[in-house]
Amino acid sequence: MSEVVRLERHDGIAIVTVDSPPVNALGAAVRRGILECAQTAVADPAVKAIVLACAGRTFIAGADITEFGKPTQPPALAEVVAALENSPKPTVAAIHGTALGGGLEVALGCHFRVAVKDARLGLPEVKLGLLPGAGGTQRLPRAVGPELAVKMIVGGEPVGATEALKQGLIDAIVEGPASGGEAFACRVLAERRPLRRLRDDDSRLMAAKANRSIFTDAVAAVTKRARGLEAPFAAAEAVGLSLDTPFDEALKQERELFLKLMNGDQSKAQRYAFFAEREAARVAGVPEGTKPRKVERVAIIGAGTMGGGIAMSFANAGIPVTLIEMGDESLKRGLGVMRKNFEATAARGGIAADEPARRMGLVTGVVGLEHVKDADLVIEAVFETMAVKKEVFATLDKFARSGAVLASNTSYLNINEIASVTKRPQDVLGMHFFSPANVMKLCEIVRGAKTAPDVLVTAVAVARRIAKVPVVVGVCDGFVGNRMLAARSRQADKLLFEGALPRQVDAVATRFGMPMGPFAMDDLAGLDIGWRSRRDRGVKSEIADALCEAGRFGQKTGKGYYKYEGGSRAPLPDPDVETLIVDACARLGLRRREIGDNEILERLVYPTVNEGARILEEGIAARPGDIDVVWLYGYGWPIYRGGPMYYADQVGLRHIADRLSYYAEATNDPSLEPAPLLKRLAAEGRTFASPAAGRKSTQTLATGGRR
Repeated sequence: MSEVVRLERHDGIAIVTVDSPPVNALGAAVRRGILECAQTAVADPAVKAIVLACAGRTFIAGADITEFGKPTQPPALAEVVAALENSPKPTVAAIHGTALGGGLEVALGCHFRVAVKDARLGLPEVKLGLLPGAGGTQRLPRAVGPELAVKMIVGGEPVGATEALKQGLIDAIVEGPASGGEAFACRVLAERRPLRRLRDDDSRLMAAKANRSIFTDAVAAVTKRARGLEAPFAAAEAVGLSLDTPFDEALKQERELFLKLMNGDQSKAQRYAFFAEREAARVAGVPEGTKPRKVERVAIIGAGTMGGGIAMSFANAGIPVTLIEMGDESLKRGLGVMRKNFEATAARGGIAADEPARRMGLVTGVVGLEHVKDADLVIEAVFETMAVKKEVFATLDKFARSGAVLASNTSYLNINEIASVTKRPQDVLGMHFFSPANVMKLCEIVRGAKTAPDVLVTAVAVARRIAKVPVVVGVCDGFVGNRMLAARSRQADKLLFEGALPRQVDAVATRFGMPMGPFAMDDLAGLDIGWRSRRDRGVKSEIADALCEAGRFGQKTGKGYYKYEGGSRAPLPDPDVETLIVDACARLGLRRREIGDNEILERLVYPTVNEGARILEEGIAARPGDIDVVWLYGYGWPIYRGGPMYYADQVGLRHIADRLSYYAEATNDPSLEPAPLLKRLAAEGRTFASPAAGRKSTQTLATGGRR
């Protein structure tokens, strides 16, 4: 028998246990073990029923995606599922932890399913640019109905055991998976229950078969945010086969759709992103075995947009928060915004009706920095100027307890300089959240020159605990994300002076897959922020400054690069802005020209990649995948393009280097000259993903200096 699957017999019940840590993934050995054990149990006349359970912390949590794209090793997952389904003896899946992807498909092959109360079940393959490929698109609609099935498969989100029981996905909630599965199997035998083979049960399909709009309306609702993605629509098509295609033929077509997606560019990019996110959690240059510090209470300084959003993230995770302001009015306003946000989420059905009160109960609002004394982690989220931040950290040094982690939410400023005003620079680092902080998943963890390894590990662990995606970066102006964004913004601005208009530039960006273009994003953030920053640095930008001088600060004033009517967030082209741009160019003696969409795309994307190459060579980021994760989760880079560095590898570094050299000369802009690393890799015919790729040691992350 298999080393990762074992068979035990308990009074006529065969217990088949998968034991392949950490998540019992369906690699070839696991598939073979389940099949062999099931066949042995079926052939044994002493066995009356079969229970499939798992050891460890979870049921089968999915396929082994490292096998994707490689020659298939028998048995196929569909063969395993069919063996369980076609068993003449009752088969029961006993679920704990998560039953995801192929794991749920295996469970759907069983005649019955039971789960512990905190189990979760789902088919998230769409997040890898795929669809369930072992009958999930056909059996799930027969278990729960096509409307919920398409929501689960296209949305990719799991459901809890209570909802699964309500919808018919499981047959009972049990105390322990194996023992509960065994007890349930005994009950099935005692009651002589008929075996329910989902492939033969169309009862949950009948309403949608009679009225197809039931299904098409559900598809429209769940795919409305799937712009540019292939997998959600292919998955919906596959689920639709359950309504009008014989089961075996539908399985064949499901498999064809799966293979087409698996071999396509989008799924390859999404699978790359999956592994890049996992790799980003591994912190370079930290001694093996470094343990995080204990964090039971957090203090957040500043109750504005960022501080309030960060506090909500901790409350969402059940972590008590002390929210600190300098005045009663600011504190009251910040707490009020948080409460309204929680209540709005509850009104939309995102959280239970009693959750706003519970989560706000975890937040204690106070005035005065002396209240940080009980916090294990302090996060500063005050105004983005060095003087203010240094003043706050000097005060924190007096009041924060020994061993507390002190973090700044700065988006640009030098963590080393901030840490220098304390007597404990080893406890200081950056935790750069993205706005709105209660929604955006990225957290840039900025390692200072003296940041202790356990402090770094603590920040990463805390970020993951509050459902953020942490990426460790080094110290430089803007770190990774904003430094690259600045390179894009410079080109976007230059394009206006050369002949483009905001709507054209933004249209190119959104067609590429970005959620919004650079000028709509500026309007959302507020043009006055950049205006103040430019004035502080003595920098002018003729067009942006003119907009601000006219009181056009973006969405908050109803006018910016676009106009916004009736409180709407939809940007509308404004002839006044276009006139302002043309007049500014005339005053500066600039001749405008027609600029094609391809040039706009290249000048938005390639300089971003170029800056990423500099970041890699300087050791500000440890891996190209870390840069990609920053852009995927912090800036809305389309997941099906894998991230800017992955995208560059697909386009070809030689082409990108050549185009950058061309634009550097054509626009007299030396900042567009290819970075040394990009130039070298292009000349060698290599990629950013090439092993080492000529980058500096990741140890430089610990001492990165400001540019």
